[in-house]
Amino acid sequence: MSFAMNEHSRRDRSPATYQDVLDAPPHMVAELVEGALHLHPRPASHHALAGSSLGFQLGAPFQFGRGGPGGWWIIDEPELHLGPDVLVPDLAGWRRERMPVFPDAPWFDLVPDWACEVLSPGTRGFDLTDKRRIYAKNGVAHLWLVDPKPRTLEAFALQGGSWVLLAALKDDDEARVPPFEAISFPLSALWPD
Repeated sequence: MSFAMNEHSRRDRSPATYQDVLDAPPHMVAELVEGALHLHPRPASHHALAGSSLGFQLGAPFQFGRGGPGGWWIIDEPELHLGPDVLVPDLAGWRRERMPVFPDAPWFDLVPDWACEVLSPGTRGFDLTDKRRIYAKNGVAHLWLVDPKPRTLEAFALQGGSWVLLAALKDDDEARVPPFEAISFPLSALWPD
């Protein structure tokens, strides 16, 4: 399979396989959804800052128990194998009661309890449609969508197979949002200024 440098998504006539994910150029994020290979450039600076900052805000209290309850694994860009689909969320989290031992593996096949996508112009449509549908189909309980340009966070819970909006925050609102409502942080911590 060939790859173009500016290619954001590739749909072939034949179903793509995990080998296509492995063969993707190293500067691209490769995902496999319903037999189609999707390639995206690595996150730009505001996208990367928002994701990293959110990881810092949640990691100390939820992964390490500093100032919060602990009990989670919070991971940047894990490769998820959800049935035949391969997704790479910007962040994902697992309750330790469901994953008591952190695996030594190249990917995760246990559905996360929470996933977060940081939206960018190149991935927005894919994140809001295909990926959100796959997360719901596989039972991810919580999904956050962070958008650095309008400075927003939307938090959803999966209820009866559908996403229900729990919170819509912007700018410097205080975030106290399930499943991490045990702490709060200023949403402004995710933006560069």
